[in-house]
Amino acid sequence: MKTALLSAAALSALALSACESVGLPDIATLEDASDQEAEVEVDKEAEALADAEAFIEDAEHRLAEMSEYAGRIYWVQATNITFDTNWLAAKAGAEYTKLAVDLANGTKRFEDVELSDDLARKMQKLRSGITIPAPSTTGAADELAQITTRLDATYSTGKFDYNGQTLNLDELSTIIETSRDPEELKAVWEGWRTVSPVMKDDYARMVEIANKGANELGFDDLSDMWLSNYDMEPDAMRTEVDRLWGQVEPLYEELHCYVRAELNEEYGDEVQAASGPIRADLLGNMWAQQWSSIYPLVAPPAADPGYDVTERLVAEGYTPLKMVETGEEFFSSIGLDPLPETFWERSQITRPRDREVVCHASAWDLDNEDDIRIKMCTEVNAEDFHTVHHELGHNYYQRAYKDQDFLYKDGAHDGFHEAIGDFLALSITPDYLKAIGLIDEVPPAEADLGLLMNTALDKIAFLPFAVTMDSWRWSVLDGSTPPERYNDAWWEKRLSYQGITPPGERPADAFDPGAKYHIPGNTPYLRYFLSYVMQFQFHKAACQQAGWEGPLHRCSIYGNEEVGERFNAMMEMGSSQPWPDTLELFTGTREMDGSAIIEYFAPLIDYLEEENEGRTCGW
Repeated sequence: MKTALLSAAALSALALSACESVGLPDIATLEDASDQEAEVEVDKEAEALADAEAFIEDAEHRLAEMSEYAGRIYWVQATNITFDTNWLAAKAGAEYTKLAVDLANGTKRFEDVELSDDLARKMQKLRSGITIPAPSTTGAADELAQITTRLDATYSTGKFDYNGQTLNLDELSTIIETSRDPEELKAVWEGWRTVSPVMKDDYARMVEIANKGANELGFDDLSDMWLSNYDMEPDAMRTEVDRLWGQVEPLYEELHCYVRAELNEEYGDEVQAASGPIRADLLGNMWAQQWSSIYPLVAPPAADPGYDVTERLVAEGYTPLKMVETGEEFFSSIGLDPLPETFWERSQITRPRDREVVCHASAWDLDNEDDIRIKMCTEVNAEDFHTVHHELGHNYYQRAYKDQDFLYKDGAHDGFHEAIGDFLALSITPDYLKAIGLIDEVPPAEADLGLLMNTALDKIAFLPFAVTMDSWRWSVLDGSTPPERYNDAWWEKRLSYQGITPPGERPADAFDPGAKYHIPGNTPYLRYFLSYVMQFQFHKAACQQAGWEGPLHRCSIYGNEEVGERFNAMMEMGSSQPWPDTLELFTGTREMDGSAIIEYFAPLIDYLEEENEGRTCGW
């Protein structure tokens, strides 16, 4: 405003001076001056744009170097947990966090610069791509790294004394999966949760630091920062989650009603009532997130497919290594290149006997190029046979987008990464098992009901658990659930979404969320919910591409290189464009959709509705 007034005053002065015969600039002179000003503005814009391009180029170079450096340290720590490797991991984590926060804050000076879509996308990824940000105050990143390393190590080395033996999570989980003694199940279930109360104060402090870091980057809290990574506003993404859950919730309620009735018949009213929620420790999984271990208790009559995958794997002499080799062969059958030799040299495929390790299965990309690996404590069973395919899916995705710019070396969104391997595992059908020699005959169509039930216990039971995890965590991160209500809010969410309850009253100091790896490990969980929806959507699209005309659950794309080519083209895009564009490449639609789940399980839905007739469902 002052500039405009001064300009008017200056022009008035010039006009008055004209009466005194003082020379005025001619029109050409005024136009030259205007052109010069415009050129200066253009030069400033060009300079700002060049500065932004240089900033991003430098950021990607520095992050790529730090990623490999920290990744190798994290690998050593995860495969050999000691005081020294924990110290190194904490140091590397602090350095990585400081760099990421500095670069995220550095994007602020380009907020008023008119950027290309590519540069704007990369700036956004720098701002919101830090899972646990620290504020730039001195010591914050170091403290945060020490806390996150301590939480991870506490979980991974957790043990519980039971019947005179000191048992780790793998051993305790085996009891939960196989025992049918409700007293033993209760003791082991509660025993594992004794490892987590010590985490609570650390977790609360971590939330406090991370929220300050998110605030510094311009977000209301860390939950908004996480939800901003989906190419839409955070509230719109929350609405999207509710929409997708609404599509599949009726199927879950039918499954819950049926399973509760079968458990009531097995254990009686005193252990499991015929109405209300299900007791969590009876569901065959330490977290009641997948129920396939209790399939023998709930299997439809006369629906035996005639084989047990675990038994067949053992009978055919499968080893953990052979299971991974078989997974690789599936990807090769659809035209993807074999894994590099370094994968076999450097992966951890089984649990070492001489040291503590993080056994939670994961896929790694150490150099953002070809040094891809898996870390598993693989056992020869059906569950790990599927897990191998899942983890290899991550590796093939990582390799597919390796030629993208560093900031785009990621999934279109995090749900894509989780969906890739599971989508291919849906092709582990009887036809596939016969093709690789695990079974001799494909069972008749009437046996499909048992296979669908087993799959639903694994995948449909998981959906509300996945929603629960981050619904609870978002409430913690936005402050609506304070530390003193952590455990109560956890069980309120689990009752609301899953209809489950603990086997007994929980102690006042309980921190049951901490007994699930992804909470102390700070892994956002929405990705898993999205992936369980999208894997069926991918499967349907792939089967349509293959010309499949039978029931969706019978389709396998094993050996179909045409589908593999289109699939790889989608993976190669990484996160270089908004996820609806990438989704459309493979599926022909721009919206995530749970309807393929309903189509896949259609025969089972009919069976459940018939069996539940006359029962009071819900909780």
